[in-house]
Amino acid sequence: MMAHRKQILIVEDETSLASLVKWHLESSGFEVHAEHAGKPALSYVAEHRPDLVILDLRLPDITGYEVCKQLRKLCHPWEVPILMLTAMDKPIDQLRGYAFGADAYMTKPFEPMELLKTVTLLLGEVTLA
Repeated sequence: MMAHRKQILIVEDETSLASLVKWHLESSGFEVHAEHAGKPALSYVAEHRPDLVILDLRLPDITGYEVCKQLRKLCHPWEVPILMLTAMDKPIDQLRGYAFGADAYMTKPFEPMELLKTVTLLLGEVTLA
């Protein structure tokens, strides 16, 4: 029996960064889809219900905060965790992210291994190694 590959949605307007994050996640065995704006991301989640959303705050159509708020109306945190990955690095930005429903918050630039570890923790795939 084949194991279920965890599906991750990346919502990032910078296509080069989205491609880099996608590559790291796919190299670690995840199935990854990328959207470059908030509204298409919301449609994708409503239809596909990924296992995790990685969300930037600065998007071309609506803010990542608004996307997060709408995602929380669509699904509970235990159904679809949200990791905010953004250049907005002030403590108030992080607090707002958590207030809107984010489960974790990372700032750019980031270390790929830290991203992968955070993703596995959010997905409940805790390893001792």
